[in-house]
Amino acid sequence: QVQLVESGGGLVQAGDSLRLSCAASLRTFNRSPMGWFRQASGKAREFVASISWNGGNTWYLDSVKGRFIISRDNAKNTLYLQMYSLKPEDTAVYLCAARRPDLSPGARYDDADEYDYWGQGTQVTVSS
Repeated sequence: QVQLVESGGGLVQAGDSLRLSCAASLRTFNRSPMGWFRQASGKAREFVASISWNGGNTWYLDSVKGRFIISRDNAKNTLYLQMYSLKPEDTAVYLCAARRPDLSPGARYDDADEYDYWGQGTQVTVSS
């Protein structure tokens, strides 16, 4: 049974930072592209960032470039999202997602349909 468990969300003020983690019980984690998505209340799920299987390539939503950093520790089967300079518009449930093993270095995977496993999400609320 694959499990992705997010943590690290919370209520912060604009300009603050948060670090989200996603612990994965996924045997193929070290060969799987991973992603972070978010879903604000009443809105569609939105791509935030993705990372290749070895961490060598990363991609971001334009509005978070320069503020968010996606990373992974394959030895710990853990995905991270470091968020700086948070804005009220970043308020959402943040979900991590795992794709089946894929060693392609250049694939962005910014569509939710491209992922096979999902966590339950962690709430991030940014007050102004």
